[in-house]
Amino acid sequence: MEFICYPKCSTCQKAKKWLDENKIEYMERHIVDDNPTYEELKKWYEKSGLPLKRFFNTSGMLYKEMKLKDKLPDMSEDEQLQLLATNGMLVKRPLVVAEDFVLTGFKEKEWTEKML
Repeated sequence: MEFICYPKCSTCQKAKKWLDENKIEYMERHIVDDNPTYEELKKWYEKSGLPLKRFFNTSGMLYKEMKLKDKLPDMSEDEQLQLLATNGMLVKRPLVVAEDFVLTGFKEKEWTEKML
């Protein structure tokens, strides 16, 4: 399982602590140093069954600076995925990618259902 995070993010820190406390093995990946590629994002999006908007860090400064709230509705899925692949700070985190599921953000109830 891959745990994709931004180490300075408090939500990511909480999620990592939860994984460690529940003795769940993972490989950690820094979302900025090793930004997800277009191909990875496309595969994860398809596997997740989630709306593409859930992959965007809508509370991030970059999202707000780029005024993506107004731009995303006019962009194709392909354009949105390409945009996400340009900067890890645009991607919702933490991101958990396992063999049979993908989770965006840290919701303890959802993580418990999927991983425990």
